[in-house]
Amino acid sequence: MTDDSKNAGVAPRRPGGNTRAEFYRQCRRWHGYLSAFAFIALMFFSATGIMLNHPEWFEGVPGEARRSVVTLSPERLATAMQGEDVPGSLAAAVAELADVIGVFSSGEVSEDTATLRLEGVRGSTDISVDLRGGQSEVEVVPASASSVLQELHRGTGAGAAWRLLLDVTAALVLGLSLVGYVLFFSLRFRLRTSLALTVGSLVSILAVFVALVP
Repeated sequence: MTDDSKNAGVAPRRPGGNTRAEFYRQCRRWHGYLSAFAFIALMFFSATGIMLNHPEWFEGVPGEARRSVVTLSPERLATAMQGEDVPGSLAAAVAELADVIGVFSSGEVSEDTATLRLEGVRGSTDISVDLRGGQSEVEVVPASASSVLQELHRGTGAGAAWRLLLDVTAALVLGLSLVGYVLFFSLRFRLRTSLALTVGSLVSILAVFVALVP
């Protein structure tokens, strides 16, 4: 059998064909890897986005308020009063003795009393400190489940770790979308449809913004 007969019926390889195939194979692989986390994040933020857009549908009931009384020692009270941020120092001192929710948000200090407010995703805490004797009344109000989910979506009061998770999630979803688009446009027989859908989506979003957003 001659070499010509051996090669009969075998399509010649195009330059760069293997490189292109490997590129798309890697795209499919990374699309699968990114999907493992990104789809969970997409479902969470999609659901909480609906909750934010329609808060009247998800009105939760805050948890039952918890009240307690703790007393700052004269030394602890004096140290807090000497700090640069007296309300914040008082809140930190009370938090060492009582079970509180949130981080220091605001406070007012008068001659005999300090009124402090702590806020967080999981709820809030109001503190009243008697500056003469150190007695502190603490009221903790846990947030409702729907409120917690909505605040996690916003991320503003969720702390640095959660905000970092939001950034990582956004980067992964963006990467997943870009890789998905590469695969989307790799289907040559659907290229025209893909382009039409992309342009149509962009035009629809812009039309809603221009025509309907006040």
